[in-house]
Amino acid sequence: MRIALAGAGAFGEKHLDGLKNIDGVEIVSVISRRAEQAAAVAEKYGAKHSSTELEDALARDDVDAVILCTPTQMHASQAIACMNAGKHVQVEIPLADSWAEAQAVMDKQKETGLVCMVGHTRRFNPSHQYVHNKIRAGELNVQQMDVQTYFFRRKNMNAKGEPRSWTDHLLWHHAAHTVDLFAYQAGPVVQANAVQGPYHPELGIAMDMSIQLKSESGAICTLSLSFNNDGPLGTFFRYICDNGTYIARYDDLVTGKEEIIDVSNVDVSMNGIELQDREFIAAIREGREPNSSVAQVLPCYKVLHDLERQLEGN
Repeated sequence: MRIALAGAGAFGEKHLDGLKNIDGVEIVSVISRRAEQAAAVAEKYGAKHSSTELEDALARDDVDAVILCTPTQMHASQAIACMNAGKHVQVEIPLADSWAEAQAVMDKQKETGLVCMVGHTRRFNPSHQYVHNKIRAGELNVQQMDVQTYFFRRKNMNAKGEPRSWTDHLLWHHAAHTVDLFAYQAGPVVQANAVQGPYHPELGIAMDMSIQLKSESGAICTLSLSFNNDGPLGTFFRYICDNGTYIARYDDLVTGKEEIIDVSNVDVSMNGIELQDREFIAAIREGREPNSSVAQVLPCYKVLHDLERQLEGN
């Protein structure tokens, strides 16, 4: 499986680290907006080609699939371009930052029949897989999810402390993780409400947001998001279930009493991003729909669209 990666920033390298653990995968091309960065990352991971233009990778006969870790605003158009070029594509979360663009990607996937997967990593973290397996086995049901997504991001910097060329978004990016995961664990969302705090004078986005969700099973979710939090960073999930309470911190899981749960045997790796990439490669090889396909996650983006309209109305 010959892969091109577009977006050689902090998250792009996490994918490359995961891909090198998968048998039969070759990194052929690395694309970045800065030529020197693309060349350096290509050399580090043994890719024969680098460029500043995605089109250069799409024109290559030795590229089977593309992973997009580019700015949010480019995701939909680039995913469509990949499929137009006959390449399977995994686009990092979010699929798009509008409902119309999300639908356009879905339409292109239906037209081409190619694998189009979205990087909803929470479906693959061993911690969340552990809970999902118990739900599927009938051992528990989610009553409530309490989720905190907290960062300290008052300047436009990435996870490596480097300037970003684009602005992140609490609703279309960070809330997408939880909206999709809640539906994955508790059933389709039937009710959603949101409020947001003041806009940042320079970034032009709300820095604080609160979202409430209800699933068709009756379960509820409370999601708090902030770019103003000066403390532990990341997303922390509390599952309050009819048979136990669990707290998930990325790939790690504890009980409600902070007792460590061994999730090392849930899957072949403890790295959620690697497991996500393994699913992408396996779906292509097996000619099947992947977990976290564009079709499976599309309802999440309809909820985000409805929440955006609600916030604009307020």
